[in-house]
Amino acid sequence: MLLAGCGGSTPPAEPVPAPTPVAAIDTPPPEYPFALACAGIGGQAVLRVEVGPAGTPTLIELVRGSGNDDLDRLAKDAVQGWKFRPATRAGAPVAQAIQVPVNFTPGRASGRLLRPRRRPRARVLTQKTTQGRAHACTNPPRPRSSSPSA
Repeated sequence: MLLAGCGGSTPPAEPVPAPTPVAAIDTPPPEYPFALACAGIGGQAVLRVEVGPAGTPTLIELVRGSGNDDLDRLAKDAVQGWKFRPATRAGAPVAQAIQVPVNFTPGRASGRLLRPRRRPRARVLTQKTTQGRAHACTNPPRPRSSSPSA
């Protein structure tokens, strides 16, 4: 028995692509001031980041501070420049909010670009000696010795 009105001549609907979450593409670490790193001042700032359809942050809010206003500001400034692959719904890019922890760890900071899905660590700003070589706070520059006059 055939059912009338089933519309057997219309093609099946196209499958809807599965939604995808935001993914980090380029997340360089924030600057970490030399004086704060050497003083042992660190912490973790947790930010709520709305990633727009273009893959850039459109809104950044501090959810939990690091305990230092300068570090919180540096975390927000760094995240403002990050690049993401936007979330998608039905194949189209959409805005989505994510939480991002940004770590400032004295003695463990690095200047490398971080791989996506790793928690960002801050990059220590080094000071230059008079000879132009960078030094870390555990290796401060030595004062120049002057030759005794004869």
